[in-house]
Amino acid sequence: MDYLHQLENRRLLAAELRGLIPERRDALFNDPAAPTAGNPEGDVALVAFFDYNCLQCREAVSILQQAVKDDPKLKLVFKEYPILGPDSKFAAAAALASRKQGKYEAFHLALMASRGRLRESSIFTIAGQVGLDVEQLKRDMEDPAIADALARNRALAIGLYITGTPALVVGDEVIPGVVDVATLQRSIAKARKPKG
Repeated sequence: MDYLHQLENRRLLAAELRGLIPERRDALFNDPAAPTAGNPEGDVALVAFFDYNCLQCREAVSILQQAVKDDPKLKLVFKEYPILGPDSKFAAAAALASRKQGKYEAFHLALMASRGRLRESSIFTIAGQVGLDVEQLKRDMEDPAIADALARNRALAIGLYITGTPALVVGDEVIPGVVDVATLQRSIAKARKPKG
């Protein structure tokens, strides 16, 4: 009986999300503060909420990269959602600040490839390794727009009942946790189908 109750709750949540996602479409898919990869003019956007200290998020990176590689019409939108403490928030701010030097994707991938918990010193070490000017990065991290972007991501996630990372939004569904490439591709294909 408990299982049926959970199933019904999930069904109701999915129905609610089908209404909530379109209301937040611009914030999800077109926020200029959100870094992107893949095709910026893609016909389907895949939004990834993640935390740099989340092991499952690190696991999901290769799946997201594969999806982008396999689908030339896919736009990947990154939403830093640092929920695992101050170190995660620091990493997210550094990653967003790296955009000013044009190194977001390289820095993002290097942070995700790191072993162990990211801390301030390791974040700056990795920044230097990917060719960022670390002193400039520190200054850029002070930009209030970065804190604003992180606050918007948090409000957006909460509004979509996203309580953990990783979480993906594609079409009108939220996919919690790590999924395999085939499952992700099915969700992308479903999002691509005309409604009707």
